[in-house]
Amino acid sequence: MQKKALVVIDIQNDITKNYKEIIGNVNRAIDWAVENKIHVVYIRHYNLSEGTRTFKPNTRGSELVSDMKMVSGNIFEKSKGNALTSETFAEFIKKNEINEFYITGADAIACVKSTVFNMCKEKYKVTVLSDCITSYDKRKIDEMLQYYEKNGSIILKLNDLLEAK
Repeated sequence: MQKKALVVIDIQNDITKNYKEIIGNVNRAIDWAVENKIHVVYIRHYNLSEGTRTFKPNTRGSELVSDMKMVSGNIFEKSKGNALTSETFAEFIKKNEINEFYITGADAIACVKSTVFNMCKEKYKVTVLSDCITSYDKRKIDEMLQYYEKNGSIILKLNDLLEAK
């Protein structure tokens, strides 16, 4: 396996219905990663805050969506926006000497944003697949892409990645 990972963030039943617009691209990105011997990692958000109803552990809402390809058992839970706060994910990165990430998922203005920012801060090479992310408020995606780029990530469309073979 390469020292790279495709990270699928929070594509769970409780996420925005907008994920339906990107799931085809996310699945194509997963196929690309498998073909190129790149780790595929699934991040699942658990909301541990009192009084909230979404992303509760052991509920249907916290499960990964059924229309997403599952090609590995690399499923890591987090309870904060930044995926790097998952100790088991951080250990997986270290154990596999991963230094380059391809980011897909939801929510572009929350968990994706926090993860991309913190990965760039840690000096990892980060590529956001712009047509493999979504948000509750899709009007903010272009603003987020600019933010990601300003903070050190590369922005690519999935087809540009696929054609770069």
